[in-house]
Amino acid sequence: MALAAMDLMQIASDDHKTDFANKLRDEQLELTRNRLDILQVNVGKLCNQACHHCHVDASPIRTEIMTRETIDHILSFLGTSDIQTVDITGGAPELIPDFRYFVEQIREQGRRVMVRCNLTVIFELGQEDLPEFYRKHEVELVCSLPCYLEENVDEQRGRGVFTKSIRALQILNEIGYGRPGTGLELDLVYNPVGASLPPPQAELEADYKEELRARYNIDFNKLYTITNMPISRFEEFLKRRGIYDSYMQTLRDNFNPHTIDNLMCRSLISVGWQGEVYDCDFNQMLDMHSFGREVKLWELTVEDLIGCDVRVRDHCFGCTAGAGSSCGGELV
Repeated sequence: MALAAMDLMQIASDDHKTDFANKLRDEQLELTRNRLDILQVNVGKLCNQACHHCHVDASPIRTEIMTRETIDHILSFLGTSDIQTVDITGGAPELIPDFRYFVEQIREQGRRVMVRCNLTVIFELGQEDLPEFYRKHEVELVCSLPCYLEENVDEQRGRGVFTKSIRALQILNEIGYGRPGTGLELDLVYNPVGASLPPPQAELEADYKEELRARYNIDFNKLYTITNMPISRFEEFLKRRGIYDSYMQTLRDNFNPHTIDNLMCRSLISVGWQGEVYDCDFNQMLDMHSFGREVKLWELTVEDLIGCDVRVRDHCFGCTAGAGSSCGGELV
């Protein structure tokens, strides 16, 4: 059901009072969704890891999992749209019972499927055939590897994660992922270990390709650099070390107005594990519902979602600092 009777431009009053909102006004910038190319679906918070930087607060003890009923509602919405890409994230999305069903149904609709994979999930009990499942359905993989050095990865993600991640990448390479000419996309994600902005994406990608090829004979397609967002578990990490304020100041000082046109919230909608709609995955973790209220995706039309103001708070400085940051890496 469309929201024709509702004020789609309503935004909670506290959003207007934030430093980020003030910055947009000072720069005479507006932040609205001007198209809808990507449906990003967070299917839950269950994960086989508990990374220090995780903005989802995902872990092995979380119980939030998307149901088949919610998945079917999302698939019905997709069927009424021209959205070509579905970006599935979590948690470790592969751990929900209906993950494979969801992927299969999206592919049957002829749409691209991207999966945010933590790599180590393929070694979980019952997941051994995941690489072949990915290959069969031509799933595009976006995989976390915050460094090509073991010490840095294990510091952020847990002891032994690096070794498992490298072996997972080798397995994916063996079936064609990341290899030239196969069409099987394997992208990696870098995020800083500490409270700093990422280095230039192109330079770091070249380093990653050289190091991973020389050390482990690993190939991949692209590297995305993503700024750690000052929310959830990473916010707690910053505050425990007494550096939250200095990190926020770094983000503010590096605000780049040229990132605004390419922000992911301008062409993407985020859906929570119960079907609620958010302007991005970060807003989702802060319970910042689109339109300032809880609305299910299937209660909307695509037209309802285009032309709407994006809700903002000060964590948005994370996406607009330096070269910018999004689920697809640098913005400028």
